[in-house]
Amino acid sequence: MVTAWDVASTVADPEIPVLSIADLGVLREVREDGDAVTVTITPTYSGCPAMETIRDDLVLALTAAGFARVDVRTALAPAWTTDWITPRGREALAAFGIAPPGAVTERRGPIPLRLSVKCPRCGSLDTRELARFGSTSCKALYQCRACDEPFDHFKAH
Repeated sequence: MVTAWDVASTVADPEIPVLSIADLGVLREVREDGDAVTVTITPTYSGCPAMETIRDDLVLALTAAGFARVDVRTALAPAWTTDWITPRGREALAAFGIAPPGAVTERRGPIPLRLSVKCPRCGSLDTRELARFGSTSCKALYQCRACDEPFDHFKAH
């Protein structure tokens, strides 16, 4: 039997279609009560324009799977963090040409500073930031000095 979580976790992020909202960490909770489903999602940042599309895609996917009532809620607390991106999500970002955020670390004391971003195409650490905001607000635009290719970097937060 397919669960509501199974269905909801297949919904793709509209801005990065190689990622599901589950792998991105946006899908927080799915509760079933008979033919009703309550889904909780958390945006990558509070002004994320993709949330309306994600909400619509969840409703479409869940009603197509036979759930009669779908309620999608947005939770802003706790705030989304790149630590919620799954290992599979990080691999998908890199394969898609977007440098994933740094490894998940337990944060105690000062937050570690990342001095370089690895190029997702050639693996070089000889990169530079071109613009703090890339194709979306949650990404920065970088360029690799080794292969000369521009690429997005998913910002850690």
